[in-house]
Amino acid sequence: MADHIDIVIPDLGDFEDVEVIEILVGAGDSVSREDGLITLETDKASIDVPAPASGKIVELTVSVGDKLSSGDVIGKIFVEVGDTLLVTPAIEAKIAQGDTTVMSSPASLAPESVGKQTISVPDIGDFSDVEVIEVHVSVGDEVNVEDPLLTLETDKAAMDVPSTAKGTVESVLVKVGDTVSEGSPLVIVAAVDAPETATETKPPEKTVTVAAIVPAEKAPTSMSSQAQGLPAINEAGFSKAHASPSVRKLARELGVDLVQVKGSGAKARILHDDVKAFVKKVMTGGAAMPGGGMPKVPVIDFAKFGAVDLQPLTRIQKISGPRLQASWLNLPHVTQHDLADITELEARRQELKGPARERGISLTPLAFVLKACIAALKEYPKVNSSLSEDGLSLVYKQYYHLGFAAETENGLMVPVIRDADKKDVYELAKELAELSLAAREGKLKADQMQGASFTISSLGGIGGTAFTPIVNAPEVAILGVSRSSLQPVWNGSEFKPRLMLPLSFSYDHRVIDGACAVRFTTFLSKTLSNVDALLQAIP
Repeated sequence: MADHIDIVIPDLGDFEDVEVIEILVGAGDSVSREDGLITLETDKASIDVPAPASGKIVELTVSVGDKLSSGDVIGKIFVEVGDTLLVTPAIEAKIAQGDTTVMSSPASLAPESVGKQTISVPDIGDFSDVEVIEVHVSVGDEVNVEDPLLTLETDKAAMDVPSTAKGTVESVLVKVGDTVSEGSPLVIVAAVDAPETATETKPPEKTVTVAAIVPAEKAPTSMSSQAQGLPAINEAGFSKAHASPSVRKLARELGVDLVQVKGSGAKARILHDDVKAFVKKVMTGGAAMPGGGMPKVPVIDFAKFGAVDLQPLTRIQKISGPRLQASWLNLPHVTQHDLADITELEARRQELKGPARERGISLTPLAFVLKACIAALKEYPKVNSSLSEDGLSLVYKQYYHLGFAAETENGLMVPVIRDADKKDVYELAKELAELSLAAREGKLKADQMQGASFTISSLGGIGGTAFTPIVNAPEVAILGVSRSSLQPVWNGSEFKPRLMLPLSFSYDHRVIDGACAVRFTTFLSKTLSNVDALLQAIP
């Protein structure tokens, strides 16, 4: 037995006259329950209108550009009676009373609003003032029960705070870096009726299987890309891409990073056809996904050869690993090695260490390297730039924010000294110590790890003669510093023992060529030998 039901626009909250930006199906198409039919766009978000049941589209009476509101009928669908329909508990009660006309009633297909709900921090034990390290939703997002809203991090673990309601995010009350405790309000959701378990009712003459609205499963996260050995999708860029939910779902199923897709819709919106065209282009060799041509690493059961101990990666390693891989695959790396004579610098530093310690400052060689890098960056501003997203321009930064690699128990972190050009050697040394301590204690704030225009990675305190640091993209260069050593250096008449500091300068060859790189390290080496200039106070 079959029947026609109307397809209606669900509750859109306070929005009216919302524009249709894409038609996803046509008359005669077969669809499954929850498949997107059309896409609407408010000033806050794109919304897919789902199919109320599995069946065949009889007609759609809307076009791109039409304006719609809650309850508007947009077409009809031919369904088999007994199929699962999108209904609410109120409609289920009507069917139980024998009212089967609700199957074609527009109101019956829209979830019932149950008002705004404030979602707060649940019981987190003895912890208080816990830091927010990630916010997963923004205003206008649709969430289901148990969807993660944000991530908190204590000194022992990171935890997701799940949604306790299904609906639309109306307000996000916290941001990254805020601290919260049990009961602190986090998000306000315009909630719709809560899911119920499936029931079966038998009104006279007709039998209809009624099921409550079930939260849609999340789209698979880059399953195709992982299966093909591709790098993980750049979630930060993916979330900001101008595309509807159905397009995002398709992209994830195909393993496509939307950052790489050029949209052909209004305001450069990415459409289904754009994603399909991108995949076709990749398959025919017209475009390349990063890592797409790389052979997969063989999977080995190491336990066959002896005892093993499986330890999960730390959160920092999970974040930094894909970023480093993306930088290595996308940037043509070249490394220039050089030696700087720091004999006089080290002698003067030893003289100043005592007075500096009395002021509570540990005067390390890295502070002098940072100071010298500022001078070199001003002399060669291209090293302090970034390549624009389209690859056609260089962004020259008028600020000098220096990142430095800090070793922690959970992995390397990169704190940032902002406006390093406005600080003298002592101020740089003091901030180095403070940020390093905060990194080791896990107390760095988000803004203390952002905005670097150039990065230094110093391994001199550990050892090594040279290495190849990976550029911290979107920066275009990074300086590696190894352990200094006494070496015989010819001065024109004899060999003299000099304290030489190995420098490893890695750079993006699209922006910096070899001649510029060697001039940079040569200038840096000369600057490190001029101790008086490095010690001058900032005017």
